[in-house]
Amino acid sequence: MSKLGNLGARLYRGEVGYDFVGKRKIWYGISILITITAIVGLAVRGLNMGIEFEGGAVFTTPKTSVSVAQAEKYAEEASGHDALVQELGSGGLRIQVAGVDTAKSDQIKADLAKDMDLKPESINADLVGPSWGEQISQKAWQGLIIFMVLVVIYLAIAFEWRMALAALIALIHDITITVGVYALVGFEVTQGTIIGLLTILGYSLYDTVVVFDSLKEQSKDLTKQTRWTYSEVANRSINSTLVRSINTTVVALLPVAGLLFIGGGFLGAGMLNDISLSLFVGLAAGAYSSIFIATPLVADLKETEPAMKALKKRVLAKRAAAAAKGESVESDARVAEDDDEPQDDEPAGAAPAGVVGPRTQPASRGRGRGRPSGKRR
Repeated sequence: MSKLGNLGARLYRGEVGYDFVGKRKIWYGISILITITAIVGLAVRGLNMGIEFEGGAVFTTPKTSVSVAQAEKYAEEASGHDALVQELGSGGLRIQVAGVDTAKSDQIKADLAKDMDLKPESINADLVGPSWGEQISQKAWQGLIIFMVLVVIYLAIAFEWRMALAALIALIHDITITVGVYALVGFEVTQGTIIGLLTILGYSLYDTVVVFDSLKEQSKDLTKQTRWTYSEVANRSINSTLVRSINTTVVALLPVAGLLFIGGGFLGAGMLNDISLSLFVGLAAGAYSSIFIATPLVADLKETEPAMKALKKRVLAKRAAAAAKGESVESDARVAEDDDEPQDDEPAGAAPAGVVGPRTQPASRGRGRGRPSGKRR
C-alpha cells in the first residue's frame, strides 16, 4: 500500500488525526478575512462584465503583427469607447468595444482595417445586444435560488436542518470568494463564467455531503456513551474522509489548471480563461469550506442542544475523574463502559479526536493481548 493510502487507512481508523474542529476559530477568522477582501474587491473594482452583458461589437482579425496595445489604441480612437483586446492562439486579435450600434460598428471595422493594414472583409464583426445578457443573468439567478432551496430541503430531510444551514453557508462562502477573485484579477465575466459558477456548486455540495454522511453514521446513539463529545466525533468524520477529499480535489484541479494556465495563458483562448478561473477558484474554495467551515459549523450548532451540552459535561467530568486518579485520559477513553452501556466499535489503538501522530498500546491495559475490545468480563 502506498504511503498516502496507508495514511488514509490510519485516518479512517482514527489512529492519527488533526484537530480541525478544535481550531475552528482560526478557520473562521481566515474565511472572514478572505470574504471581506472579496467584498472590498467587488465594491472598489467591480466586475468586468463581458460584451454579452453590456452589448456592443466584437471584431476578430486574422494573424497580424499589430500588438495588443496598438490594437487597443486604434479601437479606442475609432470608437470613442474603451476597448478590450485579447491575443488569440492563431495570432489574430479579438477586439471588444461596448456600447456601439450597427452603423458605428461598420465605421470602426473600416478604421481598424486601415490602421492595421488589413482588408476590411478579413475582419469579422459580431454585434451583441445587452438584452441577451440580461436574460442570461436572470436565468442564472433563478437557477441559483432554486438550486439552494432544493439543497436545503434535501439536506434537512436526509440529515438535519443544522447540516442544511451549514452547507448553505459554505455554498455562499464559495460563491463570494470566487466572484471576489474575478473582481480582483479583472477577468471578464462572460457566459462561461456563469457556467463555471453553477458547476462549482455541485462539486462543493458533494464534498460536504461526504463528510456529513460519515458524521451521521458515527454520531448514532452518541448520547449513550461518555467517551466522545459531538465535536470530537465531527472531527473524526473530517479525518476519516480527509484523504478522499484531497484526492478528489487534486484530480479535479489538474485538468482545470491545464485549461487555465496552458489553454488560457499560453494559447490565449479567452473563453477558457472565463470558465477555468471560476472552476479553479471554486473547486479549491469548495474543498476548503467542506473541511474547515461546514462541519465545524455543524458542531457549533449541534452543541447548543441540551442533550449535547449534557453529553459534553459528562465526558469532561469522566476525564477529570480519571485524571484525578492518575489515570491516562487516553487509556480511560479505551476502557469499556459499564455493562449496561452500549459500546462503540472503536478499533484497538484508536486515537481520540484532535490527536496527531501514532498511538501505542498502553502497557497497563487490563485485557489480554488477544482479547477483542468490548465489555469487561
